[in-house]
Amino acid sequence: MNRFEFNTGDHKEEEEKVLVGRSYGKEVLYRFRKNKGAWISFFIIILLIVIALAAPAVSSYSYKEVHSEYSNLPPRIPGLEKLGIFDGVSHGQNMYEAKNCTDKYFFFGTDNLGRDIWTRVWEGTRISLLIAALAVIIDVCIGVIYGLVSGYFGGKVDMVMQRITEILSSLPTLVVVTLMLVVMKPGLGSIIIALMLTGWINMSRIVRAQVLKLKDQEFVLAARTLGVSNRDILFKEILPNSLGQIIITFMFSIPNAIFLEAFLAFVGLGVPAPMASLGSLINDGYKSAMTYPHMVAAPVIVLGILMLGFNLFADGLRDAIDPQLKQM
Repeated sequence: MNRFEFNTGDHKEEEEKVLVGRSYGKEVLYRFRKNKGAWISFFIIILLIVIALAAPAVSSYSYKEVHSEYSNLPPRIPGLEKLGIFDGVSHGQNMYEAKNCTDKYFFFGTDNLGRDIWTRVWEGTRISLLIAALAVIIDVCIGVIYGLVSGYFGGKVDMVMQRITEILSSLPTLVVVTLMLVVMKPGLGSIIIALMLTGWINMSRIVRAQVLKLKDQEFVLAARTLGVSNRDILFKEILPNSLGQIIITFMFSIPNAIFLEAFLAFVGLGVPAPMASLGSLINDGYKSAMTYPHMVAAPVIVLGILMLGFNLFADGLRDAIDPQLKQM
C-alpha cells in the first residue's frame, strides 16, 4: 500500500469516527462544510442574490432610463480610478471629461443609449433568478408528482404516462418557444410555458426510478399490509426517502433554466425591450464588443459566475447527500 492509499484510508476512518452517532442531516451538513468549493459557491450565490435585489433599488438610474448624452461611457468606479483602473478612460481618452460629466460614476459603464449597465445587469440577474425559482417550482409541482404516480402504479398507467413524456421530450424547447411566439408576445410568459411543457421531464424520470426502487421495499409493503392509503404511502413513505435525489436534480436544473433564458434572450425570444435580461444584454453588447467591450463583459461575467456558483453548489450538495456518487 503506497502513502497516498494509506492517507486516504486514514482519512475515511477518521471521517467515519466523526460521523458516529450523528443524524443524517448533521452528516450531510458536515460533508458539505468540508467541501470548500461548494461552501464558497453558496456564499457567492447569496451575495449575487443580495446585490440583484438591492442594487436596482438604490441605484440613481432606472434600467430603462435613457440619457443619450452619457452614451458609450466606459466603467468608472470611485477609489479604483485613482489606481488607474475603471477610471473612465477608453482608447487613451477620458470619456467622462470629453462629455463634461466628471461628477458621474457608472460602475459598468453605459450602453449606446446612455442607460446604466450596472442597473440593467442586476435587473437582468433578477429575471434569471426568477426563472430559476420557477424552474424549481415546476420541477416540484409537476415532475415530482408525475414521477411518483407513474412509478408507483405502474402497468398501463406507467406505460401511457411514459409515452407522453417521450413525445414531449422529443420536441426541442427552442421549437416549442418559437411556435408559441405565433400566438404570444416574447417575454417571460413564453419561457415559463416552455419550462412547464418540457422542463419537468428529467425530474419525473429521476423520481420514477426512485419509486421503482423503493416501492417493493419492506417498509412500503408493511405500510400497504396495515392498510395505509396509496397517497400516504407516496407522500409519507416513498417521497421522504427520495428527497436526496430530488434535491440534487432540481439544484442542477437551476443553471439549466438560467442558461435557457439567456439563450432565448440572446436569439431574440426573451423578454422584450426595454426590459433587461442577461441574455438580451449579451445580445446587445456583442455587436459593439470590439469597440466597447465593457457592454458585453459585465453581463457575461455575471452570468458565468451565477451558473458556475450553482453548478459547484449542486456538486457539493450531491457529494454531501450521497457520498457514493462521488466515486462514480
